[in-house]
Amino acid sequence: AYNMKLPGTYAAYAAIMSVFGQTARGIHLGLLAVNLATVVLLYLLARRLFDERTGAMAAACYALLSLGQGVFGVFAHATHFVVLPVLAGTLLLARLIDAGAAPPRPPRWPALLVSGALFGAGFVMKQHGIFFVLSGAAWLAWELIRRKDPPRRVAGRCAGFLLGAFIPFGLTCALLAAAGVFKDFWFCTFDYARAYVSEVSLSDGVTIFVQAIRGIAAPALPLWILAAAGAAAPLWDETVRRRVRFLAVFAAGSLLSICPGFYFREHYFVLLLPAVALLAAVAVRSGGRALEKWLSAEQESARDAGLAEILPIVMLGAALLYPVFQERTFFFSLTPVQASRRTYGANPFPEAVEIARRIAADTAPDDRVAVLGSEPEIFFYSGRRSATGHIYMYGLMESQPYASRMQQSAIKEIEASEAKYLVYVNVPSSWLVRPDSDTTILTWARTYISAHYEVAGVADIVSDDSTVYAWGEEAARYAPRSPYVVYVFRRIS
Repeated sequence: AYNMKLPGTYAAYAAIMSVFGQTARGIHLGLLAVNLATVVLLYLLARRLFDERTGAMAAACYALLSLGQGVFGVFAHATHFVVLPVLAGTLLLARLIDAGAAPPRPPRWPALLVSGALFGAGFVMKQHGIFFVLSGAAWLAWELIRRKDPPRRVAGRCAGFLLGAFIPFGLTCALLAAAGVFKDFWFCTFDYARAYVSEVSLSDGVTIFVQAIRGIAAPALPLWILAAAGAAAPLWDETVRRRVRFLAVFAAGSLLSICPGFYFREHYFVLLLPAVALLAAVAVRSGGRALEKWLSAEQESARDAGLAEILPIVMLGAALLYPVFQERTFFFSLTPVQASRRTYGANPFPEAVEIARRIAADTAPDDRVAVLGSEPEIFFYSGRRSATGHIYMYGLMESQPYASRMQQSAIKEIEASEAKYLVYVNVPSSWLVRPDSDTTILTWARTYISAHYEVAGVADIVSDDSTVYAWGEEAARYAPRSPYVVYVFRRIS
């Protein structure tokens, strides 16, 4: 398949499904395992940088924030797979830097290579991970310079880290070159990706960001407010100030990682959540220390001093309960189909299951299926391969210079495959057609389908709670009742 994301996520999916099975359940179990590992890593990182309580608080904040509907947290997007290796690399780098040790130990090359490779693994999951690589290198350089290490050593250690970060990408390029697909890989992940991130202007990006952050932060607003307070904590807390260099570069790298293209997709914000969770924990712990210091200065009783221990925990507990209450319906009441509708609207994710089941029942394992729409889940559920590498139609509708070329490529591949089944997704969100889109493929599809296919099935998405299915002769006679319809065609010639 052609995709602008680097292929690390697909390797992660393959690993997950090899352990948990090639099913939707297996993917969700894999995501759960990844998320739990991320929670543990954030705990270990915060504990190392600050203390045990800060670690526990940061882990609790991330565990909840990463499940939020606003960031599509329960769906296995590539961003989850970026965060895991980045936090592992950050934890190792923190140990290497060994801030505050006396005397400080210069980081060793082999360990720097491993730390860099973990950051690099985040990059090959999704290009956004490059900002974590840069922030990691910046933190390493800043700490070494602060210790007055010789410039040559600083440069050498940073070079070792960056060399390690390059290793996963270099191996990826070598494997794809050996497979004979390097040219297509480079086009999708760099040439087309460069055009993709150039479409939105900075001014439009600011507007998109403001709209996105409102929707994402609102359900967990107290935690985001605490994170803002945590960012200011170095101003009054000496304990936090000792870690200000890490907090600054980690927060900056996290923020920059959601910015490519200025699209600010909901799931991009998963990349920001470790920093938000850590800063929220820092704020609560710092507030507790400030309260303890004030009570000590006032010579309060031991009973009052205990308040400094309990009050921050109560405050954090309330902040954590707030998003649980705000999203209680999503967490505890909705069925998977209802959750999909609530999150993705009329996107035919629920319908894909039934459509794929029908296709699988009437095809052989080596038969090809064409999907005109952005619903690659049909291939997964049916166990059938795509007739074209273009499994998303979004890119073909964009205002970018390669759109027409990509359409012609898709048309050529579909015609050559003579797919036994063709699925046409008449749902706007599966295409995202714009006023200036090249609609050649849509015009071609009408002619091609009428010449070679007959209607075999219809999925009419009547409402959030109701989809009408028609198959065989009934499908040929069926008149859709909604504008959101998925047509299934069977080849006749």
